[in-house]
Amino acid sequence: MGRFRLFGANDVNHGSARKGTSILRTVPRLYFLSVTLTFLMLACKGKKVNDIVYGEVPVDLTVEYIRNTNNVLIVDDSPEFGWIVPHSAISQNAYQLLVASSEDQLRNDIGDVWDSGKVSDKQSSNVEYKGTPLIVGRTYYWKVKIWDATDMPSAFSGIQSFKIGKREKGITSANSLQLDPIRPITLKATDKSSYRIDFGKAAFATLQLKYRAIKKDTLVVRVGEQLINGRINRDPQGTIRYQEVRLPVNSRENTYILPILPDKRNTKVGAIALPDSVPVLMPFRYAEIEHAKEPIFENDVVQLAFHGYWNDNESRFQSSDTILDQVWDLCKYSIKATTFAGVYIDGDRERIPYEADAYLNQLSHYSTDREYAMARRTIEYFMEHPTWPTEWQLHVALMFHADYMYTGNAELIERYYEDLKYKTLAGLRRADGLISSDNATPEFMGKLGFKDPKVKLKDIVDWPPAQKDTGWKLATPEGERDGFVFTPINTVVNCMYYRNLEIMAEFAGVLDKADDVKFYTDLAKKVKTSINTVLFDPVRGVYVDGEGTEHASLHSNMMAMAFHIVPETAKGSVAKFIKGRGMACSVYGSQYLLEALYNAGEGQYALDLMTATSNRSWYNMIRIGSTMTLEAWDMKYKPNSDWNHAWGAVPANMVARGLWGINPKVPGYDIATIKPQLGSLKETSIIVPTIKGQIKAVYMLLGDTREFTIEIPGNMKAEFDVGQYPKAKIMLNGIKTENGTLHLRPGKNTILISH
Repeated sequence: MGRFRLFGANDVNHGSARKGTSILRTVPRLYFLSVTLTFLMLACKGKKVNDIVYGEVPVDLTVEYIRNTNNVLIVDDSPEFGWIVPHSAISQNAYQLLVASSEDQLRNDIGDVWDSGKVSDKQSSNVEYKGTPLIVGRTYYWKVKIWDATDMPSAFSGIQSFKIGKREKGITSANSLQLDPIRPITLKATDKSSYRIDFGKAAFATLQLKYRAIKKDTLVVRVGEQLINGRINRDPQGTIRYQEVRLPVNSRENTYILPILPDKRNTKVGAIALPDSVPVLMPFRYAEIEHAKEPIFENDVVQLAFHGYWNDNESRFQSSDTILDQVWDLCKYSIKATTFAGVYIDGDRERIPYEADAYLNQLSHYSTDREYAMARRTIEYFMEHPTWPTEWQLHVALMFHADYMYTGNAELIERYYEDLKYKTLAGLRRADGLISSDNATPEFMGKLGFKDPKVKLKDIVDWPPAQKDTGWKLATPEGERDGFVFTPINTVVNCMYYRNLEIMAEFAGVLDKADDVKFYTDLAKKVKTSINTVLFDPVRGVYVDGEGTEHASLHSNMMAMAFHIVPETAKGSVAKFIKGRGMACSVYGSQYLLEALYNAGEGQYALDLMTATSNRSWYNMIRIGSTMTLEAWDMKYKPNSDWNHAWGAVPANMVARGLWGINPKVPGYDIATIKPQLGSLKETSIIVPTIKGQIKAVYMLLGDTREFTIEIPGNMKAEFDVGQYPKAKIMLNGIKTENGTLHLRPGKNTILISH
């Protein structure tokens, strides 16, 4: 299978038991034989049968979703533990968790702080601490054992330590910040005293230089993101970064950290400040050094790149389309590189969190690494620091819901439920349920968390707005809004509002608030009906931009499709309209455009957009020289754009969630759904991180047969949708099966779809 092999020896994280679904039949028989033989052997030696251990141990322990707890303070005094159940266990029947005050106690299987005993429960994440009170400043040690699908015990896992810190405002523990020393991929001397350096990728970083000066001197060091004619662009457009720094050197020192000057705009009030222990950072890929009287070698120069805790091996993607592969790599790296601030920010220009940016960042982060703390911290940040766009407020519930689905944890919902009610903007509704931001009073703004009573909500739809509103000379006068016509009752706003009501009905159910379930369920039905009567043109079969206008934009129609508002009878006309508009939205809007296309079963067109090479494409970002996604498709579409904006990294999540259709069906990924829409791809493979472990999948088109190999982690089930192949012959693990939904179990599953 060439480069699409995903399940080789290097990918096995939990031992060698990768037996496929046949293990379901063989495990009980093997265990019976093993038990019998071991009983006889140990009986002869005088051993107790109760001491026998059979199964593989749980691995990848977490406390409060944090994998590496070194240098981390756990601020929840009732933290939640998690672990990965190995494939060979199939599922977990029970667990025993020990927490101790010392490593020695734990090595002797003594949980002097908490011994859960054997708990008959499948839960392998969100296991809440229930021992004696934990003390701030103390370090504790824990481990866990499990009983598998046949109720056979494992040995105890390895030991993980954690330290309790003091809680201030939120309940989310911050993960650690990582520092990667990056060596140059090229260092060229342009003359005896000048050097040009390329680190391969831009990073939020500073520069470390080893230099052996004979006497006091000053080097000129330039760092930047963009090259022009082989040199760093010293006058870049917009917020593309460049800086020249004079670096004093002397004979007493030989290692220097470049004293980068902070930027006034991204260090103002509202910007996220870095810890004092972190030097001033700026995004750069290239460096130039001049006036060097002593030689400089490749090992002398290091890009000190900072980012949040990250494991590159948690996700992977390859396909038969080299452009798609490059786009996915660009987007994954963009998510990693922009995690340096501890919460999701807009980019380097402001370093301010915005709700819409953060939601897109969250989806892509969850799709590329098993990391949840940063999103949860960002959610809590927004409850105190909202921003003004109407739609941005409606993204907060989306963030809560994504976190709930991917983690299964309801703590944030419980803590902020009452405040979240206001974020739905239901208080701005009229009799038919539809809302208008014009109805927001200063009192209502205060309930949203705004401290300044003068701040008002403003519908944004997409960004940037039209040329007449910006004063910029844009490539297209309408900006990124496809000519959207604003009216008080805005279709985009009301589509997002409808989704908020659905989410609140679900959250009310989680918290057993029956009256609220009914209220939000009934209101959601009313709003959906109103959207489909007031804002839908039945003659053209499309959604108009708002009440009182006949104009129909891409945005109104893609939002209705993305949030499952379009009735079956109108899906064809709405999908046709969406496809007819092309990429008439920003990189932010592309999230909802792609979701709309996959919801409509238009996977091929979605693939065409992700692999496009026009100016309005992700490949264009690569072509112009950026190694992180841009704030806009190109500088001509937003002249003040930066080259490090994670909201442009949409394919990082849509390849997993749309192209491969891998999503949690229930909170916490107890059940995954897999609904591939691979279009014209002949081969593709993917690894998707989940809280229960990695889902690994390989696809190959072999003549008229589609072969899928899907590996599901332990303690998870999966539903594979083959409904798009109604007349095909379906084989699951060598057994002919019916069309529709295939039920996959932990381990390797092989699906053959023949025409």
